[in-house]
Amino acid sequence: MSDILTNILAFAFALGIIIIVHEAGHLLVAKAFGVRVLTFSIGFGKRLLGFERGGTDYRVSAIPLGGYVRLSGENPEESSGDPGEFLGKPRWQRVLVYVAGPAMNVVLSIALFAGLFMVGIEQPNLPAMPPEIGAVEQGSSAAQAGLAKGDLIVRANSERIANWHDLDMALVTSPAKPVVLQVRRDGRTFVATVTPKRVPHYDVGDRAGLEPVLRPQISHVEPGKPAALAGLRPGDEIRAVDGRPITDPRDFVSEIEKRPGIAMAVAIVRDGRPMLVRVVPARAGKVGRIGAYIGIYQRYPPGQALIESLRYNVSIVSDTFLGLGKIFRREMSAKAALSGPIEIAAASGAAVRAGFKNLLVLMGFVSVSIAILNLMPIPILDGGQIFILLIEEVIRRDLPLRVKEVISQVGLVLILMLMVMVVYFDLSKQLPGLLPGS
Repeated sequence: MSDILTNILAFAFALGIIIIVHEAGHLLVAKAFGVRVLTFSIGFGKRLLGFERGGTDYRVSAIPLGGYVRLSGENPEESSGDPGEFLGKPRWQRVLVYVAGPAMNVVLSIALFAGLFMVGIEQPNLPAMPPEIGAVEQGSSAAQAGLAKGDLIVRANSERIANWHDLDMALVTSPAKPVVLQVRRDGRTFVATVTPKRVPHYDVGDRAGLEPVLRPQISHVEPGKPAALAGLRPGDEIRAVDGRPITDPRDFVSEIEKRPGIAMAVAIVRDGRPMLVRVVPARAGKVGRIGAYIGIYQRYPPGQALIESLRYNVSIVSDTFLGLGKIFRREMSAKAALSGPIEIAAASGAAVRAGFKNLLVLMGFVSVSIAILNLMPIPILDGGQIFILLIEEVIRRDLPLRVKEVISQVGLVLILMLMVMVVYFDLSKQLPGLLPGS
């Protein structure tokens, strides 16, 4: 029961921030163009609480699954010719009002990831990893195909593979389907076929037993232990011990365990600068320990953090359209690519239990995903309204009111159908076996 409550609270917090930022975009740009904003609501339905300022009712409403900004004169039937009415403004200004919401969601995502990259985050930077195999799981499809550590993946199903992220997407989006890899080893190229296993209930593939090359990196340091006393920090990359190159996390652990009480000269790279630190492993039985954890950690100075955040957001957008393309080509199921409120709530709860920074990561991902959804040319969404305004600009006249009403009704039906579908997918993932096809 406590997990369910955590899921609900984390979901409400994450979605609330995202909605406030989205609607604030509409509000600010509308006011900048002199449009009277009647209501700024978090949620739908009955007004629970709020206040009025500058002619705008800022409120929290009963149904916390979205929000809206109500503009004066947005409905043609309510138009009175007031210069502050939305429909009285030029079309380009109305387009910018609609664009502002999704744009603010993108800004939120960029800001969240930039901030996280500055303070440090335990997330892999897959686009920065070369498509070189670091390990192959015994008995896996990759092992059976003869792949080995050090092999470089050049192509997957004829698509060029530039980094590990490209390879990861090729495998994840091909559950239980053969993936033909073009592999380079010792100057020669050969072909190997792997088949990612289907992850139960989620309809996505695993990595077929492949793992990237992970450079030994400090992810956490225990206070008062040898690593902390030596000055090691999360994000430090381990390059060598006493002049011996370290290329695998297990090699570093082995060097520590062999030297209890014996000083080690550890070569590291911190924020791009090489450094040398002296560590004396503490004795723990017969082995050495330094009180540091090896894992994946990203931390950058402010300028680089912003660049990495922009890259990460571009990657999210690219992955989204890649997934949609595969759905339309029937190469990937909609269930695998789409998540609804139940799954996002479960993910929010799991993220906050793992650490607040994980919840911020999820918020960044959801924020930019909501921006993409809102810009789709679906009636009643921002993208649908923009599309109608562009059509009107081309034909140099407004569409008939009855046509707009029908378009809005069609859009509402499409959104309701989408909601029913994603909730069904969520239930089939969260309650496997209880629903048909789950």
